[in-house]
Amino acid sequence: MPRCFWCNDDPLYIAYHDNEWGVPQRDPRALFEMIILEGAQAGLSWITVLKKRERYREVLFGFDPQRLARMTDEEIEARMQDPGIIRNLAKLKAARQNAQAWLKLEDPVNFLWSFVGGQPRINHFNDRGDVPAVTPEAEAMSKALRKAGFNFVGPTICYAFMQATGMVMDHTVDCDRYAQLTRL
Repeated sequence: MPRCFWCNDDPLYIAYHDNEWGVPQRDPRALFEMIILEGAQAGLSWITVLKKRERYREVLFGFDPQRLARMTDEEIEARMQDPGIIRNLAKLKAARQNAQAWLKLEDPVNFLWSFVGGQPRINHFNDRGDVPAVTPEAEAMSKALRKAGFNFVGPTICYAFMQATGMVMDHTVDCDRYAQLTRL
């Protein structure tokens, strides 16, 4: 099956590409998880985070924002010793801060989807050079999330989040998922 240029031959990456990336996601827990993971990815490759995802789910309370918002400094310090996650103090504190900010949003799902008008944006990119790293919508999302108290939500992170959760569909036209997802 032809896949996007960024998908290597790692089975975990292939499964992510084929089943998750670009599929419209409206489940609050899944969206929250992706905000946290995209922030953890800052400065690293996505496959690094993807390989640590299951451990993140274990140590960050299944991405339960209620519980994560109450994570103590001692719990954060304990996680800093866990080689199964990315041991970055600022990113771990941001996970707690983002959980607190998430809980203050009246309707996080609609809030996030509002940056694309509530419907997925289907792009028709021919190759990797066509796919942007940032868009005005991602810049607006970043600004609004920061204003709401989130951290590690720069415009590039927000665009990656939008791609991952299907707010924008950026599978290139030569990828089999492009045809599948444009039919949805």
